[in-house]
Amino acid sequence: MGTAIGTCFGYWLGVSSFIYFLAYLVNAQITMLQTLSLLGYGLFGHCVVLLITYNIHFHFLFYVLWLLCGGLSTLRMVGALLSRTVGQTPRLLLCGTLSVLHMLFLFYLHFAYHKILEGLLDSLDGPNMAPIQRVARDVPELTLNTTMKNLEILMKTH
Repeated sequence: MGTAIGTCFGYWLGVSSFIYFLAYLVNAQITMLQTLSLLGYGLFGHCVVLLITYNIHFHFLFYVLWLLCGGLSTLRMVGALLSRTVGQTPRLLLCGTLSVLHMLFLFYLHFAYHKILEGLLDSLDGPNMAPIQRVARDVPELTLNTTMKNLEILMKTH
């Protein structure tokens, strides 16, 4: 738990500082507090994606939510930075950097803590099997025939 909190706060403070420094270089009109707030509120989309995919563990669902929730929170941050930056190249540099870092962080969180989640599920539920394996399987015909023959022999002897 401490590693996850350290990772998230480290990302929040580190990337906010980096984006603020980059904004200073390209002469964007944004303060450090605004950068911290913007990135902090942007992490809400990450929390939603991780909460849903923790309970319903399908990679396809993660990718859809990654694009939808993570993408929308990233677009909101990019929209705020676009209004404060003058010039095409500085906008592209600042917004592109923020977009890549923000989307890759969600990707990192999902897959870095994937092993921890599976270990937790194994300890609570037993071996973590794919959902298709939890369905009752058909009995092979060879085993069924052998069982029926054994029952017939058993019935004849009694």
